[in-house]
Amino acid sequence: MQAAFSLEPQEGYLPAKEVPLLVLVGLTGVGKSTLVEALALPRLPDRRELVDRHILPRYGAKPPLPREERFRYTRLFREEFPGGVAEVLARGYVEAKGPLLFDGLRGEKEVAFALEHLPHARFVLLHAREATRLKRLLSRQDAFDRVALAEGELQALRELARGVLAPGELEEALALAPPEEVLAKLKIVAEEKKNYDPEGPLRLLKGHPRALLLDTEALSPEEEARAVRAFLRDQGLLE
Repeated sequence: MQAAFSLEPQEGYLPAKEVPLLVLVGLTGVGKSTLVEALALPRLPDRRELVDRHILPRYGAKPPLPREERFRYTRLFREEFPGGVAEVLARGYVEAKGPLLFDGLRGEKEVAFALEHLPHARFVLLHAREATRLKRLLSRQDAFDRVALAEGELQALRELARGVLAPGELEEALALAPPEEVLAKLKIVAEEKKNYDPEGPLRLLKGHPRALLLDTEALSPEEEARAVRAFLRDQGLLE
């Protein structure tokens, strides 16, 4: 079920900062969408929708855009508002009382802002190695994963893989899909790693009383969902 979100006060809506939220944290390919479906909680418009509705128009941009263009605009937004998407979420109003699911936040500054300004939110951090995220991207068909590959970029991306993947992991990925597709998806993984240090949220949320950490390489989607439901019950948000 979709829960409505607005940046303007609406009759019957509550400030998001007053509502219990379950905020998923993680980069592309860690398994957030799979967990969202397994949990079946009422959900707010996700990160992609908030960026489309409230960030891109600020700079005169319209979706669909290649991911590198989206990174550029969200980077501009973070220069003005360091809390990034978390600032949009915290300024909003929602129509339901919660718990509401939000997918999701990225990076240390977004998580830090949410921890401070969303006092009723709980956080689930999903993490996986870059090689695993790359393989998951190769296995899905999502137009949103579109990137622009310029002439001559293939060799540059092979060089880039050295800072993202362990030796041999690029060859494993190349065995799964054509080089152009592998390197296009690698560009997503590399850009995200550059823009959102995955270690930052881990430092903030590890051991935090309002957070749960999930290794999505070690757990099945069913095990993840059970762990999240148990966490919400412990937090008094589910019966």
